[in-house]
Parts: sequence; structure tokens; C-alpha cells
Amino acid sequence: MSAISGAAQHYRVRRTPALIAVAALAATTLFALPQTTRATTPADAVVSAGPVTFVDDGDTATVTVTVESADDAALAAPVSVDWSTGSGTATADADYVAGSGTLEFPAGTPSGTVRTLHVTTRASEAGETAETVPVTLRSRDAEVSGRPAVVVRAHGLPYLDPRLSTKKRVADLLKRMTLAEKVGQMTQAERGNVTGDPAVIAELGLGSVLSGGGSTPAENTPEAWADAVDGFQTQALATRLQIPLIYGVDSVHGHGNLNGATILPHNIGLGATRDPLLVARAERMVATETRATGIPWTFAPCVCVVRDDRWGRTYESFGEHPALASVLGAAAVAGFQGKDLESNRSVLATAKHFVGDGDTTFGTGEGDYTIDQGITQQSRRHVEKVDLPPYAAALRAGVGSVMPSFSSIDWTDDGLGNPVKMHANRELITGWLKQKQGFDGFVISDWQGIHQIPPLADDSPTTGQIVTSVNAGVDMFMEPSQFERFHTRLVAAVRDGQVKEARIDDAVSRILTAKFELGLFEEPFADRSHADEIGSAGHRAIAREAVAKSQVLLKNNRRALPLDEDESIYVAGRNADDLGNQAGGWTGTWQGFSGDVTEGTTILEGIRAAADDVTFSEDASAPTDGADVGVVVVGETPYAEGFGDVGGPEWAWDPADGGVPREEKSMSLQPGDAAVVDKVCAEIPTCVVLVVSGRPQVLTERLGSIDALVASWLPGTEGAGVADVLFGDRKFTGRLPVSWPRSADDPVVNVGDRDYDPLFPFGWGLTTGGRGHHGDLRATLQDAALDPADGVSPAASRAIATSDVAVLEGRTSHAREILAAALPK
Repeated sequence: MSAISGAAQHYRVRRTPALIAVAALAATTLFALPQTTRATTPADAVVSAGPVTFVDDGDTATVTVTVESADDAALAAPVSVDWSTGSGTATADADYVAGSGTLEFPAGTPSGTVRTLHVTTRASEAGETAETVPVTLRSRDAEVSGRPAVVVRAHGLPYLDPRLSTKKRVADLLKRMTLAEKVGQMTQAERGNVTGDPAVIAELGLGSVLSGGGSTPAENTPEAWADAVDGFQTQALATRLQIPLIYGVDSVHGHGNLNGATILPHNIGLGATRDPLLVARAERMVATETRATGIPWTFAPCVCVVRDDRWGRTYESFGEHPALASVLGAAAVAGFQGKDLESNRSVLATAKHFVGDGDTTFGTGEGDYTIDQGITQQSRRHVEKVDLPPYAAALRAGVGSVMPSFSSIDWTDDGLGNPVKMHANRELITGWLKQKQGFDGFVISDWQGIHQIPPLADDSPTTGQIVTSVNAGVDMFMEPSQFERFHTRLVAAVRDGQVKEARIDDAVSRILTAKFELGLFEEPFADRSHADEIGSAGHRAIAREAVAKSQVLLKNNRRALPLDEDESIYVAGRNADDLGNQAGGWTGTWQGFSGDVTEGTTILEGIRAAADDVTFSEDASAPTDGADVGVVVVGETPYAEGFGDVGGPEWAWDPADGGVPREEKSMSLQPGDAAVVDKVCAEIPTCVVLVVSGRPQVLTERLGSIDALVASWLPGTEGAGVADVLFGDRKFTGRLPVSWPRSADDPVVNVGDRDYDPLFPFGWGLTTGGRGHHGDLRATLQDAALDPADGVSPAASRAIATSDVAVLEGRTSHAREILAAALPK
């Protein structure tokens, strides 16, 4: 998904008369909340109460009232607070005992002192939806903040009975819902746009809230996250049916918005591991950290098949072949969801971006983007062969939600010129995904994704865009700031007959099913029992293993690697000691940023922990005299989505940027990086180059001067995992998930191409020890095929790449035959 700038994320929702009218008409709330009563004279004390106190039918509710002074000192004068129950959906005497009274806070009372008032409810004989008792607070001595209410929980209704099947619970709940309540479930708002006025969640009966990239609570801690999510959940549970929210976040390589979370290598690095069990274990760790902050849903994994590495989302892909994306995408789903979605270590997974987003044509990108959100110009046969298989694999793994792509499909079968946005593609969403594949989860739109459906308009989402997408099969709509407009217009469209209520019922049933299966009706609030595991040594060990296994040794001339810890090591390059650069986008903020983006270990820190004699000079300006080995760490700086497109726009809006646009994205090393490589490799006897990037960087002309070359990808927070393989504590085992091109002028090269001639092929990866299975043949061929200055020959490239595909597809015997036939005679 996409995200927005920090300024936009904190936009406060504007409450409109139309919203209030719709909310009242739909009866989506339980009560009209009383207005805050302010002091009639200046006061230096504030009296407050929480918005909702929940109570079981027949029990007594305890409402807490707090007094605080402006300077946090003891009260200088006494404060009296009168309270009384008001008129809500509960009936006095029949449902509760009407009451009133006065709470006294004498002079000298410490700031933060709490008093309580009590509201007694009467037990009912039959099942009921939730009912409310507003409580009014008044004081002449202090300002009154907050609009408290007692909510008598819904009870005795079939949908609340966990002994019934999910299907029966959904059917019972659905028949009780108004149209407006159903549409509310289909509506998702962004955290920053409801934080200032969370009551809108109850008024519209919103089904979901998300955090976009960089959208965090004021205090970015696990506790603050859980508190914030619980606060939103409280509003959802203040509605008459008490349907819980489902909160979503982009945990695409860890809980990237959370400071101190364990950050994995991006998917491109996980693709290099070729280890589905490790991927599943790693995503299980991510799920644990995410759910411990109260979030049960992640917009991951991306199972796209990247076909043009100039794409700014290349690193979100597991690789260029559908077999690799299928195997590891399914493993990721299994890791996120586990065997039981109700587990406090599980989150609902999202397969994205459906479909073809990695296969768009360069030059067709949306707006200023060159390729992102562009047009997939392919035949149906090609899409079925290349782009759809990873989704089929994710569905077999039980993925709970699917997110359409911003991109379009323009079938070549009937000629180019009539692209259809995926958010409007009924053929693929309803036809292929839901009907042909039997997908029974729900489809969530991407960030304002329907706003791009033609015709474009200033007041998106228009009724036409909404109707088109709902009828195409999208079930929930990510409308970060325009959720009110979406809700109003979809309700009207159904009443006008533009959308059948049966389509609404189908969408809502899918959403409710996920909420029941996640156990949110029984345990809606954050389970914080695993919060102490966030960023723990055990979790970082998993990430460190993933980093080590993701490193791909492209060249190792004169056995430059592994390094000897007793050698004098000269480290240079801007990515050696920069946690933000090695974590990449979707870390801290949407685009990520250089520097101390979170907590972790840089590659330099990992090297220093492994060796005693280490000199670091970022720009290689320090003398190199006496160094045995030079380790140069270069590559890319952070980006995400279209701002990472080669030739695309340059981001400048993170606070760390200070309004200065980031460097232009390229498939070649930046000039400064190239200069550091040239200097170190010319002056030090043994030169090792690590490329920290989200895609290959072309350095063909420098290959001859480099002794050892490593594709390090974007390793995340555990840079020590890189040092583990550099010094031989772990063996190099990684393999290229994408073909490494020879030229930045012609970078599109994929396994299976007719004229396949990369510098290093898909599946290439030298090792520093250990062979097995067909590995002996592969290693022998790699040793024979590598020209130290010119890479790998076309014939050997084809053999290595096609044999690797055969292994991924389970055809290991055929892989051995391919390798044996390619060996020098």
C-alpha cells in the first residue's frame, strides 16, 4: 500500500452535517453523547472521565473521575463535581437505576486523584444489543473534559455465542445490521484522521482503522501502540452491536512503524535465502511483535513477481520467477497466520498487490512515476503463467485477505489501448479470485486506490468509482481521510439500486468472518503478554540468521572471503554504518530515512565485534596504509514505491530530509560510491565490496578490480548477520532471487528470456564451504563458468537459472540433468 506525508497523517477529521445526519439516520451509535460542560469562571483544574465504562447486564458500573491541576500541583481550592445519569438507549428503572450525586476534591488534593461513581444495571431476561447510560458531569470549580457513558454489553444473542459455528454467528449478526452499519464495516480510516475525534468511529460504525507508513502514537512504544488501538476499539464497542475493529499495519519486514521492533531483510533478501521454513519462522516472529501492540492484521506479504528491477518496489518482491514467489509467499502466509488466528502470535495476512504490479511496462507509471502503478501489458496466458501462481499458492496457504494493485491490466489478446485498473477489474477479482479460486476471505483496497478509477475527479471517491469497485468485488475500502464521503455515497448508491444489497452482504460477511476467526469478539482488546519479546535477543537472532542466509556471494577471487579476524581491516562506504540505509523503506516512515531510524546493529558494528583491528572512513579519505583487506559497503539510500522508480520523482518530505530531494534512483552505483570502490580497491591488496540495495546495482566495469562481491540486499536491523558470513561463522548459502544485469542501459533480464545474458544469473551464489544434493554439480559449474572480469557466460547462466527453477518446482532430478549437461567436457 501507499502512505502519506507526516503532515497529512495528522489531519483532523472535519465533522460535517451530512455525517451527523447519516449517523443518526442509520442508528449506528447507541447514544447522543452529552456536551462537555465548562467552568463559568477561570479555573486551573480539569475534571475528566474516560469515554466508556463497560458493564455486564445486571452488574454495577464503576466510573472513574479524575482531577488534575494545570501545573500538576495540589489543588489550591476545593473542586465539587455534580454527576447524574442521562437519557440514552437504556431505559431508567427497567434497565438501570437512575442516579446522581456529588464528588468532592478538597483543597490540597494531589493532581491526578481519582473518585468513583456507580451506576447499577438491572438484569434482563432476554438477549439484547448493547445499551447506554450517558453520565453528565458539571462543575463550577473546574473545567470538565470528556463525555462519559456506561455501556451495558450486548448479551444473550446467537452471534455472541462462541460455541456456534462462524457461519451461523455471521448470519445472525448480519440480519441484525442496518445498511449504514454494513457499509461502516466496509470502511477503513487512517489513525491520524480519527485520533483527534475518535467518536467518529462509533458514529459511522467503522470496521477498521490502519496506520500508514510513519503513522504512530505520540509515544512510539509498544504500550502506547496498544493503548491507542484499545482506545479506538473502545469506540467501536460503544455501538449497539459491539462489532470490534480490525486494525491493520504494514508489517512488511517487521513492525516497521514501531521503534525498537525487530526488522528483517526485505523480501528480496528473504528470496535469496531459498529457505521457506526460515521465512515462516521469521514472519511468525513479526506476527508476535505486531499482535503484542494490539494489531491483528498485516498488509503483507507482497507476492508480486518483479520483472523490471527499475521498479521502486523491487525489494518487496521475493524474486523474478513465480515459483520462488509462490514457495516463499505461502511460507510467509503460514508464518503470519499460524494454525490458529486467535493465537496472540498470529495476524491476518494480506497477499498483495493483486495482480501484475511487478510486471508493469516502464514508462506507463501513474503520474510522475515511471513504472509503479503502471500498466501490465501482457496476454492472459502470460499473466496466468507468471503473475497469478503466487496468489494461488497464498490461497492454498489460507491467506485471509487480498489487496488489489494500483496498476492496470491491458490485455494484448484484444490489442492495447483499453487498460482496466485492478481496483475495477471484476474479471480478476470476482471471476478468477473469488469464483474460480474459491477465495472466501475479503479484498481490501489499497490507499485511496479507487480514486484512480476513471474518470478522475476532485471529489474522489465519486459514486461512480465506489460503485465500480464494489461491484468488481472489493470488500473493504482504505479511505484514510475520505471515509465519511465514502460511507455516505455508498449508502446512497445502494438505496438508489446501483449496488445490490446482496453484494454488500457478501462483503460484510467476509469481513465479519475474519473478525470472528481472529477471536476479536471474545478478546477485542490488546493482548500484551508478548510485548517484552519485541526486539528481544531471541527475535533478533532469527533476523540475524535471515540476514546471514540472504547474503549472496557473487565473486570470491583468490578466496578473499572469509576474512581472518586477525587481519587489519579498512572499512569504507556510506552504507557501512547507517542503520537507515540498510533497513530501507517502510522503516520508521513510509519512505524510510538514513541514520538512526530505529534500534539495531550496523554492518560496521558487526565487523568491529568480529575483528580487533578495524579502521572506518566513510568516504575513504583516511589513509589506507597497512590494511590487509578493504571492505567497501555501498549501494542505495531508502525509498519506497514510485519514489524509488528509476527516473521517477525524488522524495524530500521526511523530517530528516529537511526539504532536500533525495538522490535520483539508478541501477548504477552513485558517483560517490563508485569513487570509494575505485580508491579502496586500487590501494588495498584485497578488496571486498558489499552492495546494500533493494535491487541489483550495475558495476560490470569494476568487476575485475573487485576480489569479492556480495549482494547484501537490505538486511534490516541485524547487521551482525553480514559479519557472520564475512568472517566464516556462517557459510555463504544465498542465491540470487533476480538476475543481475550487465548494463544499466538494458537492465531488464529474467530467467527464460530468449537472449538470456546477465552478469550473474538467477540462482547464482557461491559458497564458502559445504556442498550437497546437486550442489556439487552446481558449484563445479559456477567455478568453471565465472570470468573474474566478465561475469558468467550465457550458456552457463541459462543452465544455472533453469536448474534453480527446476529445484523450486520440485524437479530436482531434472535440475541435476541440466547442470551435468552444461559442465565442461
